[in-house]
Amino acid sequence: MAWFKRKEKGIHTATEDKKDTPKGLWYKSPTGKIVDTEELEKNFYISPEDGYHVRIGSNEYFEILFDDNKFEELDPKLTSKDPLKFEDKKKYVDRLAAAQEKTGLKDAIRTAVGKSKGADIVIACMDFSFIGGSMGSVVGEKIARAADYSLKNNIPFMIISKSGGARMMEAALSLMQLAKTSAKLAQLADAGIPYVSLCTDPTTGGTTASFAMLGDINISEPGALIGFAGPRIVRDTTGKELPDGFQTAEFLQEHGFLDFITPRQELKNKVNLYLDLVMNRAVRA
Repeated sequence: MAWFKRKEKGIHTATEDKKDTPKGLWYKSPTGKIVDTEELEKNFYISPEDGYHVRIGSNEYFEILFDDNKFEELDPKLTSKDPLKFEDKKKYVDRLAAAQEKTGLKDAIRTAVGKSKGADIVIACMDFSFIGGSMGSVVGEKIARAADYSLKNNIPFMIISKSGGARMMEAALSLMQLAKTSAKLAQLADAGIPYVSLCTDPTTGGTTASFAMLGDINISEPGALIGFAGPRIVRDTTGKELPDGFQTAEFLQEHGFLDFITPRQELKNKVNLYLDLVMNRAVRA
């Protein structure tokens, strides 16, 4: 261990010359695999050692799906209000302000229109970093407006879900979004406009009870947690032990809740292949 020991004593480094280790150089996946963050980014934020899909947000998904990362964001300034004057450990308005400052987002979803493999698509993508991706009035309203844009311009629609469920600080107003978004998706179905639902880790609560499971095709990333209530609640309610892999994407596909699971690096090609087939147009390379 001589290589580990300092041979010279009394060495002092001036404070201004000391260098901090840059943050974010390495990422450790839940299975213990360590990967360089630059390599992780180049690999679509998938750990090359074990295939673990790291949680990412709308910035990364837009970069993956839109050609040259070019898109027009829809309703970018829409923000939540506090009609209930809700307060728990802190006021809801303060919680919103803190989340906006920390994430740089206005709320837990962004919607945009752009081209993917040369064809127009509208994408609504949730951000878990904003109050756990909770679904409040803004989330429902932006999905509804994005669906209206798809309907008006006859453009396919895609929602990327990543949520802990309804936002309790908005109570019934949050729950109303389940009905509102479902009604808008029904309008798309009546008009024959394709809707693709992508479930990512985690997709739970009210999102699962509404738009996340209403796609013309429902897909997921590998290993994603998808469910309504948590495993403990399900176990206590049913009084039964849960099977292995319960509420994973693979379990849901096996039981018919998902059409297919796709790794993130294949997502753009798979989504556009499906759209070409259902819209009866030439398959793009």
